[in-house]
Amino acid sequence: MGKNGKRIVFTSGSWDMLHIGHLNVLERSRALGDMLIVGVSTDELIKEYKGMPPVIPYEERFRLVQALGCVDLALKQTVLTEIAQLKEYDVDVVTIGDDWKDKHLDGLEWMKSQPGRKVVYLEYTPGISTTKIKKKIIQNAYEIIHSELSRELNHMEEWKRKQ
Repeated sequence: MGKNGKRIVFTSGSWDMLHIGHLNVLERSRALGDMLIVGVSTDELIKEYKGMPPVIPYEERFRLVQALGCVDLALKQTVLTEIAQLKEYDVDVVTIGDDWKDKHLDGLEWMKSQPGRKVVYLEYTPGISTTKIKKKIIQNAYEIIHSELSRELNHMEEWKRKQ
């Protein structure tokens, strides 16, 4: 058990364009213990491991994650699943998406080697991902631009009538 006899769960991610899949991961992680600590990757870290920056800036993503009721503590993440953070917060369980099952992360390997600690791989929510949302926005770009221009024109017409 972690600090104060509580089972402490840690998960982390970019949490860019927060969606229902993210919430499912956070709620499922929280259900595994008494306290959920969530690492929020910095913009620089995301660019480093995903090859592109996030859409939503770090400060905003951090505030969104921190405000969720299932999250007890949000932490800045500059290294993926950092061993020092796992030790500092005496983490009992790390949860991570099942796409990481065959990938190496020092923090995951350290957790697996520690008696009484474990890594739980969570299945992704079918049909939703930040990448799919980005693709949908790109596919619907014409409709988005047309809708926005229509709203602007209507606003201008209303303004002209009031003059």
